[in-house]
Amino acid sequence: MTSDELHVLIPLGNLMSQSRSLVLAEGEPGLRPSHHRVIGHVPPEGITVTDLAERVGMTKQGIGQFVTQLTESGHLAVDRDPDDLRIRIVRRTAEGDAAAHRLADLLEGLEADWANRVGTHRYNEFRAILDELAELG
Repeated sequence: MTSDELHVLIPLGNLMSQSRSLVLAEGEPGLRPSHHRVIGHVPPEGITVTDLAERVGMTKQGIGQFVTQLTESGHLAVDRDPDDLRIRIVRRTAEGDAAAHRLADLLEGLEADWANRVGTHRYNEFRAILDELAELG
């Protein structure tokens, strides 16, 4: 690669900036993209704080701060595991579910726009490759 060629992170960063700008402009008032990310990783059946931290790629203390903020905003609820009261189970509230669905709709629209710009076949191929690379982690 020559010095005047774009490093792969530059166009990927531009796509992330587009999605972040959309979420900030049209997403849930008072929530940052990082809040949406946490809400989106909470499954319907709930998840322990430790497992949520691992899933999101944060420390237990860091995710704990997000969970506290999102509980205070009404997007998440925390209950104790009846079998082990030391364990906290995080669940989305109806408000959290609604925020997750609105975000999914926003991002679906953004992806449709990208597909329209480059062609559906090319975009679907691009998306499949991204998904494959992400799985290889």
